[in-house]
Amino acid sequence: MKHLFAMLRDALRPPAWSVNRDPLGPAGERAAEKFLKANGYRVLARNARVPMGEADLLCTAPDGDTVVLVEVKSRRVVPGVAAPPAELNVTAHKRRKLRAIMRHLSRANRWGGRPRRIDVIAVDFVGNEPAELRHHAGAVAV
Repeated sequence: MKHLFAMLRDALRPPAWSVNRDPLGPAGERAAEKFLKANGYRVLARNARVPMGEADLLCTAPDGDTVVLVEVKSRRVVPGVAAPPAELNVTAHKRRKLRAIMRHLSRANRWGGRPRRIDVIAVDFVGNEPAELRHHAGAVAV
């Protein structure tokens, strides 16, 4: 009987990838989305999942034509403590993955003739202060 309950518990448990214990990532994505909208971007999708990964934000640029995949990197900053910028977490492996995600989305949505780019937005949370954002347009070559 105990085995049956364990099976049911495991079957009803959400997958590990869907459990986000730290609210920092979603908070950074919300801050980035707000920033982009304020700067004329239109958000097409949030957390768009494809077989090779996930796009944090998918937008059209203010020109109305360019499709922009946005990778958001968030971190907590402790005043007076030196730390590498969040942007450095976009490694060569992550850049390859982002390009693969963009290729997949481009084929699936027939964006072949449209300009496309991959941006990175770094979000620093410093105590209770408003988030500090750095937007790197075209940070990852498509």
